Amino acid sequence: MADFIYPDARLIAGVDEVGRGPLVGAVVTAAVILDPANPIKGLADSKKLSEKRRLALFDEIKDKALAWSLGRAEPQEIDQINILHATMLAMQRAVAGLAITPDFVLVDGNRCPALPMPSQAVVKGDSLVAEISAASIIAKVTRDREMAALDLLFPDYGFAQHKGYPTALHMEKLTQHGATPHHRRSFAPVRNALIDADVLAAGQPTTLS
Repeated sequence: MADFIYPDARLIAGVDEVGRGPLVGAVVTAAVILDPANPIKGLADSKKLSEKRRLALFDEIKDKALAWSLGRAEPQEIDQINILHATMLAMQRAVAGLAITPDFVLVDGNRCPALPMPSQAVVKGDSLVAEISAASIIAKVTRDREMAALDLLFPDYGFAQHKGYPTALHMEKLTQHGATPHHRRSFAPVRNALIDADVLAAGQPTTLS
């Protein structure tokens, strides 16, 4: 992470999201302010870490960070305002939830939400900025646990395996069982599955794949 040039600020929050692509559940964001006096070794993009390492870092970040916070936007909000705007809203909620107000916010990706303090978008920030890496770990572990809990409520869908992403298994289960109340109805695969179910319920042959 030595390649990134940090802004001249004392309290820097990193922000990242997990869950823009799935068909089900909330988009989850996290904001983290690390403590320079209490460094955490091994921070990296959450997707590149083993689950065991991710869980260990999750606990360490919560213990050592100066502040951390979660933000989210629910499926109904995603359907109302679209996934991009819902992600920005969830990021705003994560920053607003910090117990300490940051001087500067670094956001993974190519755009920042509207915030009351200066911010900068960092492409591949979860691999370049320790604070964003920490946020990606907090967000991913949180959302993965939510998918595991949803799997217990709806055991026919395989949520613990695919985490809500549109895998072949998920698409198969969606076709077989229809959408749950937690599915994002504005996403095409879910919308098509609902249309198919309505057509079948009406006793008409479906033309949608």
